[in-house]
Amino acid sequence: MARLLLAAVAPGGELDLSAFAERLMRSSTQRATWRTLDTSFFGAVLAMVIGIPFAIAVAMTDMPGRKALGFLLLLPLMIAPQVTALSWLHLFGPSSTLLGMLGLAPPPGTQNPVLGRNGIILLFGVQHAPIVFVTVRAGLARVPRDFLEAARAAGATQMRALFTVVLPLLRPYLIAAAALAFVSGIGNFGIPALLGMPVNYLTLPTLIYQQMASYGPSVLPQMAGLSILISALALAGTAVQALAVRDHSARFAGGLPAQFALGRWRVPLAMVGALVITAILVLPALALLTTAFVPAFGVPLTAETATVGNFAEVLTRQASTMRAFRNSTLLSAGAALILALGAVPLAVVLERFSQRHQRILHGVIDLPYAVPGIVLAIACILLFLRPLPLIGSLYATAAIILIAYCMRFLTLAMKPITTAVNQLPAELTEAAAAAGAGPIRRALTITAPLVAPAALAGALLVFMSAFNELTVSALLWSSGNETLGVVLFSLEEAGLGTQAAAIAVASIVVVVALLAVLDRFARRLPGGVLPWR
Repeated sequence: MARLLLAAVAPGGELDLSAFAERLMRSSTQRATWRTLDTSFFGAVLAMVIGIPFAIAVAMTDMPGRKALGFLLLLPLMIAPQVTALSWLHLFGPSSTLLGMLGLAPPPGTQNPVLGRNGIILLFGVQHAPIVFVTVRAGLARVPRDFLEAARAAGATQMRALFTVVLPLLRPYLIAAAALAFVSGIGNFGIPALLGMPVNYLTLPTLIYQQMASYGPSVLPQMAGLSILISALALAGTAVQALAVRDHSARFAGGLPAQFALGRWRVPLAMVGALVITAILVLPALALLTTAFVPAFGVPLTAETATVGNFAEVLTRQASTMRAFRNSTLLSAGAALILALGAVPLAVVLERFSQRHQRILHGVIDLPYAVPGIVLAIACILLFLRPLPLIGSLYATAAIILIAYCMRFLTLAMKPITTAVNQLPAELTEAAAAAGAGPIRRALTITAPLVAPAALAGALLVFMSAFNELTVSALLWSSGNETLGVVLFSLEEAGLGTQAAAIAVASIVVVVALLAVLDRFARRLPGGVLPWR
């Protein structure tokens, strides 16, 4: 990040704030900045509208099927944004296979309604609603049942108690959820790339990508300036989120979580929740699946036309897609392995620091994840473009992608391991030390075996996040080092949407399978590691 800031304000080695300001004042930059703020803000509002009712229903009511609905709502968080965008494109376009089967497809030549500003806002809301859901549910779990019972004893209805007791206590969590959804929209590249670039609706991440793709490393000072602007917006939102929940737990004592009895509304509200999940998740997934089974756009899906040729093409015959599957698997697995092994000793060492220093060091670890991926990619290019001692230049190699993945997803590997290390009884290591075991032996024979399940969970979270990643690799990939996200984006741009759909379906299958594996490990993991539990 220091290298990025240096390139933005002193590209020639001398401080030049006027040139930096001139780059930021360009009309294209201002227009992209406004569009970024606009779509991120209204996307966050929509995410709140979707996520808050689900959080209340899952955490505080006796609605049937609430846990299943909560798990399904979280799926967009686990699926790459470009896959989400692709599924909605294939749902509403004039060549929609699913709408064609139902006789509802728009006339040929009709512009896809999800392209442009409104579509980006809609998908930001869908993609980031799980963030709101997880944050608000964490706050709801801290609202004591005593507060609610006192309000009911005073004559308040359940609805009045919700608005006058529960929601005021949740205000910091609501602010934090809105800030996180807003920040996620600022850094989102996959959705604006597929929905905005075809109609020249550019946000800051897509403006950086377009200029970098057109001019290459020669425009790095301009890219660095835009990256600093995005980082400032994202870190401001992150700071709001951190301040909102800081020390809030001390304001009221914990206890049994508050609960609402829905009575005769249990089944109707469950049906409403199921309809919402169907609209935002099931129908787009079906549109993607049906598109993957037709030989070409416009061909209706019937028993005679259904084919697995797209899957065979991308999985067994097409060199670039086969290479992308291999690269994504190896890079994601490599990052997961490196981080799982490295995070354990790192967590043990961090535990020895004071609380203040732990917060600072964890903030440094979180920084590459807090800033948008496109910013991290520019920083990596600046850092590794010139030859370094012993290793030379890493630009246009697979190594730069692997390093970027390790930077970005270290915090995902650290969270479960840090939680597990903090929960270990001190008596275990003290007894080993009294028996003469040194720090390394204690770490290998006591700490590592006990935190192994958490390390595995962190590794799987890293693999899932990196496997479909596009934002970082969009600028770091090179010929022969393509990743799945890059190939999917390229196929869709080239008009090969059926093959892109096949890749998306295959990637969803991988993610769902990994989610099932993680769920099986849930009982052996510290609380709060898995967001759907």
